[in-house]
Amino acid sequence: MLEIFQYDFMVRAFEAGIAIGIVAPLIGMFLVVRRYSLMADTLAHVSFAGVAIGLLLKINPIFSAIGLSVVAAFGIESLRNSRRIFGESVLALFLSGSLAVAVIILSLAKGFNANLFSYLFGSISTVSTGDLLVIIALAIIVFLDVVFLYKELFFTSFDPELAEASGLPVKVINLMMVMLAAVAVAISIRIVGVLLIGALMVIPVISAMQYGRGFRITLILSVVFSLVSVITGLFASYYFDLASGGAIVLVALIFFILSLIVAKK
Repeated sequence: MLEIFQYDFMVRAFEAGIAIGIVAPLIGMFLVVRRYSLMADTLAHVSFAGVAIGLLLKINPIFSAIGLSVVAAFGIESLRNSRRIFGESVLALFLSGSLAVAVIILSLAKGFNANLFSYLFGSISTVSTGDLLVIIALAIIVFLDVVFLYKELFFTSFDPELAEASGLPVKVINLMMVMLAAVAVAISIRIVGVLLIGALMVIPVISAMQYGRGFRITLILSVVFSLVSVITGLFASYYFDLASGGAIVLVALIFFILSLIVAKK
């Protein structure tokens, strides 16, 4: 056995990381196809406000992040469907607003402690057994939802007008998609961090897209790239004492650069 797996916190980190590595690109694929890539970053900032609330109230920050992210997802979709505000403006509104809320809460909490820093950039040593159980349980729920709703999500992502004309509840499916994204973002912040989870949801997807394969093959490739990025990043984080989120996203960026080169040839 490798030395790295002799430590319980590293085993938990790998288990959580693999769950996140599968779920993140699954959700990210549908966001990218919808040209809604910034949704991940917006929800990440909302999750940051949720984490701050959790730390202030001394409750599990993952639960507070999920709760606030789901509420924000509902608000984003409601405003977007009202067509009173452009989609990009809605995202900017929630992104900046949630960041402002987080800053105010931090000022009330008297400081920016190391625990909160780990939520920003990810930390492999902070994943507790309770966190792991929550992450895996929610990751399974998100995964099963995507599997069972795959055709509906695919249809509404590529042609929402035709999907609606076919009788599909497009608004409900879109709302469910955004809420699944909110959950995926919230459960990923322990490993990847608030500031970088958007990158993990998007970069493996656009790397896989460079090969010009069909939707299903691209989705599988994006999951493979994501898993390899997470596993390699966790190894690098442990042996070189790096923030896990930064290491994971850096590996994902390397895959993207290699994909550009291979696709060009």
